[in-house]
Amino acid sequence: MQVVLLERVEKLGQMGDVVKVKDGFARNFLLPKKKALRATKANLAYFQTQRVQLEARNLERKSDAQVISSKLEGKVFMLLRQAGDRGQLYGSVSPRDISDAISAGGFDVARTQVPLDKAIKDIGLHPVYVVLHPEVRVKVTINVARTEDEAERQARGEDVLAKTPDEEEPEIDAEALFEEGAAPKDEEADA
Repeated sequence: MQVVLLERVEKLGQMGDVVKVKDGFARNFLLPKKKALRATKANLAYFQTQRVQLEARNLERKSDAQVISSKLEGKVFMLLRQAGDRGQLYGSVSPRDISDAISAGGFDVARTQVPLDKAIKDIGLHPVYVVLHPEVRVKVTINVARTEDEAERQARGEDVLAKTPDEEEPEIDAEALFEEGAAPKDEEADA
């Protein structure tokens, strides 16, 4: 199906481009979200008449997104989760969790604006991109920890999974466990 794009769509094209896409992508994503129109003669003529307003609205949204991105760039947001001793989470961090944490920090971000390439399944500092506008991406850091104290230690750069000297297991000297001259119990039974 051929469509005319009403805004920039990543990996597809710019506003005004006529592109060929799969029918399902157009019906299920582009058309319902008003990102495109079917490329008919009537729709192309309508787009040409509305182009100036669409470009003005796009520039306004882009400038708003750039203002927000300048405030949001480099911020660190903390998420507390339950995890095992080795830092493996009992579940994973979803885009909704990240958007809720950013929203709690004073920025209005929807879960659809937080695309995750891979699931976050362990504690630590994770860089995440937030797409505020199709042309504006901002990088934030998500600090996933078990406690607030652990999150502060991670933020300072400490490895919270490394064992501290008092937690390390003592080395066991195998020779000291057996007395000299003492025979194992099996040999005593044969004698």
